[in-house]
Amino acid sequence: MSAPWTATVLTIFPEMFPGPLGHSLAGKALAEGRWKLATVDIRDFARDKHRSVDDAPFGGGPGMVMRPDVIDAAIAGTDAPGPLLCLTPRGRPLDQARVEALAAGPGVRLLCGRFEGIDQRVIEADAIEELSLGDFVLSGGEPAAIALIDACVRLLPGVVGDAATLDEESFQSGLLEYPHYTRPQEWRGRAVPEILLSGHHEQIRRWRRAQAEAATRERRPDLWQRYHAQTGGAK
Repeated sequence: MSAPWTATVLTIFPEMFPGPLGHSLAGKALAEGRWKLATVDIRDFARDKHRSVDDAPFGGGPGMVMRPDVIDAAIAGTDAPGPLLCLTPRGRPLDQARVEALAAGPGVRLLCGRFEGIDQRVIEADAIEELSLGDFVLSGGEPAAIALIDACVRLLPGVVGDAATLDEESFQSGLLEYPHYTRPQEWRGRAVPEILLSGHHEQIRRWRRAQAEAATRERRPDLWQRYHAQTGGAK
């Protein structure tokens, strides 16, 4: 039997894990052994009695920078599978294709930055891949790491009860997902679209595709242009 997919998190706040990952689908899968979570306290690799992991930036400026020697020691002292990633606003945007590739591998090693960031030399020396969740700033890499792990775990075999539900989600076909409706049939004067009550599966499929295309065109013109180029404008 192959080893379960493993997420290894290098952080100065190991107590933040599993956090939300201990609940719902990810938490159940973790309890069932479908994936593993390990945390590494970066402070354990500090070289002074105060367990310092940061220092003032060369060139001046506010804040502190995580030391390359401490980070490198933590990486070298961690035996774990998967690519080494760092969650940072300056990274390449994380997308579903990268999530799928990570979920298909043995696991991930996630370095969580804090303060003003991580010394560039260790990023280069250890070939750390920088990824971003979007154009905003968090207080640290931990919340982003939790989001990335959750995105991967739900793709692992047996985690989602009906795997077919993954096929029509946002980004799977290059589009955002179509809107959903359930009971009651009328709510606050708003009715469920008649097409969804028709029982005509092919017409429903076409309606949903049209809704997905409209949402993508309006909300994510970048995705729409890519989709339109790939499909040649086909419906």
